[in-house]
Amino acid sequence: MEDIRGSLEGDGDAYARLVGRHQEKVASQLWRFTRDKIHHEELMQDVFVEVFFSLKTYRGKAPFEHWIAKIATRVGYRYWKRRARERLNPSMSIQEWRQISDEEVEAMAPSASADLLHKLLDRLPPRDRLVLMLRYLEDLSVEQTADRTGWTRTMVKVQAWRARKKLKRLFQEAGLETSQ
Repeated sequence: MEDIRGSLEGDGDAYARLVGRHQEKVASQLWRFTRDKIHHEELMQDVFVEVFFSLKTYRGKAPFEHWIAKIATRVGYRYWKRRARERLNPSMSIQEWRQISDEEVEAMAPSASADLLHKLLDRLPPRDRLVLMLRYLEDLSVEQTADRTGWTRTMVKVQAWRARKKLKRLFQEAGLETSQ
């Protein structure tokens, strides 16, 4: 709270300490929104600019890292929506998916598997990607997801169900097996 008060009073060092303290967690969260290093850095800057300008609205009712995570989620979601409008999603075609064998997937390095997963998720609308990312990649509960997105718990449940259904259909179109 001392660094927050200092930042509000114009102390640049206090704000630098806030950024330094939360930068790694925000970077990790934003890596789920983009695997491109340049866009990732831009998103990081966007988050901390928004944090700076919104700092006066922080009331201290929830932990500061939850407040920043909420801002990072909004920034990442806006990024996905903008990319969807601009049609910049470099997703894989169904033919490219069919060329990947199950053995290749099993033998992949974790980072390659993560890249593959993100390419598949890129084929989904931003809202579907967001709910799947929060619920299953960040392992948030329905309540935590609702809090982070501003949606109702019912909407989170319905959106997650629809997104899983779409993801399963994508797997089936690609000829990949699903366990559900």
